[in-house]
Amino acid sequence: MIGATVVVIGGLVWYGSGSHDKAAKADTGKPKAVTVETTRVTRMDMPQYLEGLGTVQAFNTVTVNTRVDGQLQKIGFTEGQTVNRGDVLAQIDPRPNQAALLLAQANKAKDEAQLANAKRDLARYQLLEPQQLTSKQTLDAQRATVAQLAAQVQADQAAVDNAKTQLDYTTITSPITGRTGIRLVDVGNMVHSTDTTGIVVVTQMQPISLIFTLPEEALSQVNQALEKGKVPVAALARDGSKILDQGTLALVDNQINQTSGTIKLKATFGNSHLQLWPGQFINARLLLQVHQQALTIPDSAAQRGPNGMFTYVLKPDSTVEARPIKVGIDTGKVMVVESGLTEGEQVVTNNQYRLQPGSSVKVKDAKKDKAPHAKDDASADKAGAAS
Repeated sequence: MIGATVVVIGGLVWYGSGSHDKAAKADTGKPKAVTVETTRVTRMDMPQYLEGLGTVQAFNTVTVNTRVDGQLQKIGFTEGQTVNRGDVLAQIDPRPNQAALLLAQANKAKDEAQLANAKRDLARYQLLEPQQLTSKQTLDAQRATVAQLAAQVQADQAAVDNAKTQLDYTTITSPITGRTGIRLVDVGNMVHSTDTTGIVVVTQMQPISLIFTLPEEALSQVNQALEKGKVPVAALARDGSKILDQGTLALVDNQINQTSGTIKLKATFGNSHLQLWPGQFINARLLLQVHQQALTIPDSAAQRGPNGMFTYVLKPDSTVEARPIKVGIDTGKVMVVESGLTEGEQVVTNNQYRLQPGSSVKVKDAKKDKAPHAKDDASADKAGAAS
């Protein structure tokens, strides 16, 4: 019984020893290749942008008020209508002003008649004075009467002009080209020149401006770009998914906000499709420059290590090399490589956490000969060129 046990135990020991030898052989075999995706280092034009949040602001906003008191007789616009400068917006009852004009004209005519008569009397006195048929005092008095009446006629003319102006004011026209807002008063109401609410607000929509801010550190870059010529600015939707309009930088404010450490900038846009609305919050993207034919890789290929940025480069023997790189501008999808790579080299874009220098890899598909990141950022290049 004891011998059989020993044999069994020995058999177990022998079997266990054989399994250990096989496992050791498996451990010393070639490691399994890591499946990865790659892309080629590609040259492309890379725009360099600065982005900031801004508010759309109209060039001109006018609250249309009456300049004479009276009853609002007629409204000449539709709410939300685009009006041109000089278009009739409202009509005040003109009858009181028409009467005032007639009165002023009548007073002028009366005084002109008196002046003409005084001039005839003066002419007669001047003929009689050498013959001593009238006194010098009478002649001087008549001259004074003529001068007084002449001055009165001038005053009457001023009164006529003023009455005409007041009558003109009863027809209210738009002072600018723009879009009308909500009507603020209804027909039939009495309106006064002292009213603060006005009849309607007209806002100029084309062109339009955007006031946005950038960190003060960007000031030198912006000024350098301005020295080279016009600086394109794109107005983007809040989520950045759509370019609303293309414009140019108009000015940089003359002071930095010391509290926030930011500088205000103003860009102008044609707003031909009315995508920008006064008071709207949007993102501004300012094009500083375009780096011509820069070496680029997708952001997913770059890794950060204890010694800085690096990327895994595919070698001809299907192993990878950890290559230190120096990167430049980064769009969030694509980055410029200033040194460390050459055009056409293949870099790994996923599964880097499973790699180390010398690891064997298997490229997932035929995408290794393509540069999808160049296509991804093509829209940004076109936007920069269009600006």
